[in-house]
Amino acid sequence: MNCKQANENISIREVMESFSLFPSKEHPKTAYYYAINRQERTPSLLVNYVKNIAFDFGTGKQYDVVSIVQELKQCTVSDALEYLEKFDFSFQKQKGNLNNPKEETKSYQILEVKEVSHPALIEYLKYRKLESQKSELQEIHYEMNGKNYFGLGFKNDSGGYEIRSRFSKICLGKKDITTIKNNSENLKVFEGFTDYLSLKILAQEKTPSDHLILNSVAMVRKASGIFRNYKSVEMYLDNDRAGEQCRDSILKIFPEADDRSNEYFPHQDLNDFLISQEEKTLENKLEKNQTAIHESEENRNIYRRKR
Repeated sequence: MNCKQANENISIREVMESFSLFPSKEHPKTAYYYAINRQERTPSLLVNYVKNIAFDFGTGKQYDVVSIVQELKQCTVSDALEYLEKFDFSFQKQKGNLNNPKEETKSYQILEVKEVSHPALIEYLKYRKLESQKSELQEIHYEMNGKNYFGLGFKNDSGGYEIRSRFSKICLGKKDITTIKNNSENLKVFEGFTDYLSLKILAQEKTPSDHLILNSVAMVRKASGIFRNYKSVEMYLDNDRAGEQCRDSILKIFPEADDRSNEYFPHQDLNDFLISQEEKTLENKLEKNQTAIHESEENRNIYRRKR
């Protein structure tokens, strides 16, 4: 796939959604998003669904499909094209639907919701070191653009599902935050559910806190009214630019909020930290086993020499 093919055939809207970016104000053919590279109060990024481009009124910069991936991932053209390989060539079909709104239909259908049991999803949880938390998730089977898929589902407050697998990171239904309440005066804030589940493994709470999972840093504005209900707030956000911007936004709302990201730095997030801890534990076990084998071999050699 080259740049021309990507720009003409892959929907910029679907690309934005793959980064958990959703419109603040939407019309049939256009939508306003918040800027992708800075914090702002009024959305200034205009996305044209028909022309398949985006224009940032704050900087005067125009993006096509490839260049917006470059901006979001801070990567080269070849890396952007590699990222876009997972997308279907669906833009021309969507463009037809935009020109004929009456023909537009919902692009997905949830087929089945059940307990997590599929071997591929269990393997993915093992990879993430989250197998012990599978009861917190559901297995979602769904159809999208005529194809069947499945993934781990985490429900949000509007009844939508954050879907994760090795091959997908999408939201089915309305994008929203997830709140988990335990009648606590303390609130813990996470960007995504894998970080929430990671903290459950890393730190067993004696007194359960309330939890806010944003499901996207863009949702912090919607969650702004929640913080005033708490005496203390702890932030477990990513160690990257988006996480830093999210922290700044929360601190403007709740200046006393406690930033806990230094506890897992230099790892990007809590799940990366959990994986690294598990790997260290395994390495230590292997090292101890190797030492024990070596000592046993030395003891046998000493015994042979004495004989």
